[in-house]
This record gives sequence, C-alpha cells and structure tokens, in this order.
Amino acid sequence: MKNLMQFGDFRAVISYDPEIESFRGEFIGLNGGADFYADNAADLKREGELSLRAFLDACERHSIPPKKQYSGKFNLRVSSELHSQIADLAAANGDSLNKWIEQALETAIRQAS
Repeated sequence: MKNLMQFGDFRAVISYDPEIESFRGEFIGLNGGADFYADNAADLKREGELSLRAFLDACERHSIPPKKQYSGKFNLRVSSELHSQIADLAAANGDSLNKWIEQALETAIRQAS
C-alpha cells in the first residue's frame, strides 16, 4: 500500500509536511494517538519504533488494549441508483447484499496492497 510503513503488527500513514520540511508518521488503528517525525526514511523508521514503544508501554501501564476494537458493522450511505445496482448484482450472484459488498471490499483491499 502507498504511504504506509509497517512496524510488526502496526501500521503508520506517512506524509510529508512542507511547513517543517519533514516526514510525519501517524499510527493507525490505535486506541490513542502516536506520531513521529524525521527528515529521511531511516530516521523515520527509528522514530516510529520509539514512538510505538512509548505508546505500548503507556498502554501496558494503564491496562489499556493498544489496538482499537472494531465491531464488524458500519453504516454505508450510497445513492438509491447505486443501491439498486448492487442489490441486482448480489441477487444475480446468489449473494446477500452484505456478502456481495464484503467481497467487493476484500477485492479492493487486495488490489490496493
């Protein structure tokens, strides 16, 4: 995936901040915020490891799970026309609307990886 840096089981979105002329990493999927900055990729990786370690240590001290918990449910709003098209395709495929959308999202994730 573009603009992602992997740290074990954790990922961070990487961007460039022209105002401070540095790269910024921000961990995603955490129960809190953890970010880090550096001027180059090697230093960014090192700073990310330090930031993540500090975050994980704080979670352990306070008995907080570090990763956000997801229910597997979310609301999706689409146009009535798109809803109709998806429902037709799902029915033609013998799938429920949820199953068809789940498969479409899995395909999109594979293609983005």
